[in-house]
Amino acid sequence: MILLRFFRLTLLTVALIPQLSLGCPSGCRCYSLTVECGSLGIKEIPQGVSAVTETIFLQDNAIVQIRLQDLTCLGSLHYLYLQNNSISALEPGAFLKQGQLLELALNGNLIHLVTPDMFRGLEHLRILYLAGNQITRVQDHTFRGLQRLQELHLQENSIELLAEQALSGLSSLALLDLSRNHLRTLGASSLKPLVSLQVLRVTENPWRCDCALEWLRTWISKDGQRLLSSAEQRQLMCSEPPRLSHLSLVEVAPNSLVCIPPVVQLEPSHLTVRLGESLRVSCQASGYPQPQVTWKKASHGKAQLSPRGLVQELVRGTEEGGERDSFDPDMGSGMLFLSNVTVAHAGRYECEAWNPGGVARVTFHLAVNMSSSSYSSQFCQEPLYEQDSMDFSALGPATQTAIAIGISLLALTAVLLLIMIYTRHQQYRKEEGGSYCTSKEESILYVNDYSDGPTTFAQLEEYRDDHGHEMYVLNRSKPVLGSTSSRFCFLLLLLLFLLCFPPPPPSTYLLKQ
Repeated sequence: MILLRFFRLTLLTVALIPQLSLGCPSGCRCYSLTVECGSLGIKEIPQGVSAVTETIFLQDNAIVQIRLQDLTCLGSLHYLYLQNNSISALEPGAFLKQGQLLELALNGNLIHLVTPDMFRGLEHLRILYLAGNQITRVQDHTFRGLQRLQELHLQENSIELLAEQALSGLSSLALLDLSRNHLRTLGASSLKPLVSLQVLRVTENPWRCDCALEWLRTWISKDGQRLLSSAEQRQLMCSEPPRLSHLSLVEVAPNSLVCIPPVVQLEPSHLTVRLGESLRVSCQASGYPQPQVTWKKASHGKAQLSPRGLVQELVRGTEEGGERDSFDPDMGSGMLFLSNVTVAHAGRYECEAWNPGGVARVTFHLAVNMSSSSYSSQFCQEPLYEQDSMDFSALGPATQTAIAIGISLLALTAVLLLIMIYTRHQQYRKEEGGSYCTSKEESILYVNDYSDGPTTFAQLEEYRDDHGHEMYVLNRSKPVLGSTSSRFCFLLLLLLFLLCFPPPPPSTYLLKQ
């Protein structure tokens, strides 16, 4: 009997001793398939936990991040409690090996951004606690892959925006808690994916009661009563406009939920800047609710690149060896900011203002002065460049020079053709002149002063008396252009050449340099 009691006591003692053979971190308590390391002040997830562990308590510590390697060996986890730490970063794919996890508690941390990569691998997750963090917005498809999620706790954050597709894929979700956030509006399409929703908590938000919430009021009066208690319905209080701030949404008359479409003002609508300068253009939009303003870069009449897109294109150009330009649209205030302006910035921009009441757009044209030097502006008219323009001034210096040379050659060719035609015409008239031309030519005698003919004045007089010819002496030692008509022809050709090939302006040399 004594031996039997000793054997039982030994078994009980072994059962209560931490299972060191299964792996138990220092300072933690381990029993069965559970590891408890709460309130130890640890700063990272401990290593050495058994691979067969199903539950880990790590609450009330000082853990600041979850790294990719922290949970790689814990593929059997069902419950993971990390609430009330200082976690601000979750490495993408950190839960990739936790395919058996059912419950994840991350509430009471410093998380400000949630992305789909955070929750990859959690196909069987049932409950997700994200309350009490610093989340400001939930982007589209944030919870994709969590098809079996039943409870999503997002209360006590700073969420201002819930994207239309933020909750897509949550077809099994039964409880959604968005209370005590900074939500001012909620899109109708946000709740459409939640076909299994049974409990919705959206109280204690600063709701803006305008036309964008008309659907929510109608939905509460019809289908939402099964999701919201009567007390919760009365707690959906309007914070604006001031005339409705003392009413709950369900108490507001439908015709009081109004919006004012945006009106946009932009001055100036055209602007010219020099290369390398900075530019700020303000797009003022009014309406209710306050419109959101965005800028778009247009190409060939179509809005092609959003500001962010253009930034990506410019950064890509920098990586390829080009100079970096900046395009900061400052979407909140409607300010277009361009730094280090280049030719690529020239063209048409579109300022768009949007609110639930409608959309308004206005166009801004930017021309870029090709000369960035103040010296060149003192001597010549500086050429302007505007993208998508077909003006001659919009072409580059090399193209302008090529076109000028082509036109000059054509003009010179035309002049030479006219001279040839005129010469042929004169020759043709002489040939038709008949006897007159013959008698005139016979009455003129051309004498070379190097020939054997008469060389003295007396001989010329004697020769003219004998034959009756007019004497003209050609002195070949003198240039042909010595005559007045020859000089005139030479000057005419020189003038045509200068007109056809003018010297380039100083700005051309400056640009080439």
